Amino acid sequence: MQFQQLLYFVAVAETRHFTRAAEQVHVSQPSLSQQIRSLETELGAELFSRARGNIALTEAGETLLPLARRILADADTARLEVQELARLRRGRVRLGATPSLCTGLLPEVLRLFHDRHPGIRLLIEESGSHDLVRLLARGALDLALVVLPLPTASPALTTVEVLREDLVVVSSADAPAPRRPTRIADLRDQPLVMFRHGYDLRELTVAACRAEGFEPTFTVEGGEMDAVLGFVRAGLGMAVVPRMVATRAEPGLRVTPLAAPGLQRTIGLAHRSDVAPPRAARELQGVLLAHVGQEHPGGGG
Repeated sequence: MQFQQLLYFVAVAETRHFTRAAEQVHVSQPSLSQQIRSLETELGAELFSRARGNIALTEAGETLLPLARRILADADTARLEVQELARLRRGRVRLGATPSLCTGLLPEVLRLFHDRHPGIRLLIEESGSHDLVRLLARGALDLALVVLPLPTASPALTTVEVLREDLVVVSSADAPAPRRPTRIADLRDQPLVMFRHGYDLRELTVAACRAEGFEPTFTVEGGEMDAVLGFVRAGLGMAVVPRMVATRAEPGLRVTPLAAPGLQRTIGLAHRSDVAPPRAARELQGVLLAHVGQEHPGGGG
């Protein structure tokens, strides 16, 4: 049983005329009649009574008609669903990002994307680069914003550099002003508020302190980005954070640049190499790269 045969059958059933049905479906009348006969042969029953030139449905035809209409309607629904997805009217994007990027970069990017494609659902996974790489590898994400280089080289992932951003020191606005600009060595005797294990910023800060020959002193550790900024505002210590996050969270905070050469981190957008991202994910990637190009010309460093 072919789709076209059902289409022709319904046209004849509705017009009760082979010639008019053929015109309606844009096919020659002999071709339509042949397809109807083939359908009847396959089903083993006549679908139309053709006595004295009057076209009427047989009992078999009456049984088939609502089923055929339902099949054609389902096919039309399927076509519209796929077209809507292709035109970015519906669908979803599963995006992973580190917590600092969820705070600093993503809100405006997601607003821009949602304004253009309000029918696309955005599913955000907030975690460290290690976890996001694992989620990408097993197909649980379409895209992920991660810190480069990847924690472990993965030929299964493709990455593109998005931006390089400076890290700065934040302290309470009520605390004594630190040296401007601040050297990493100046943090030797300063209490630090530190992110939880698995945070890229934690690893980067600790590595920079150890490169200067000391272990940092933590007054509070284990928080997410918002908690760390809140603890700093409360005067519990300093923290090293991305400039984008610091500038958006300035009330109650003092932002101090790091002395040259400073600290930077490179942000990349990753996806699986063996599977092309869905069209909606590719569109989000385009919005993200365009926004970064406008807001952070030259890579954001």
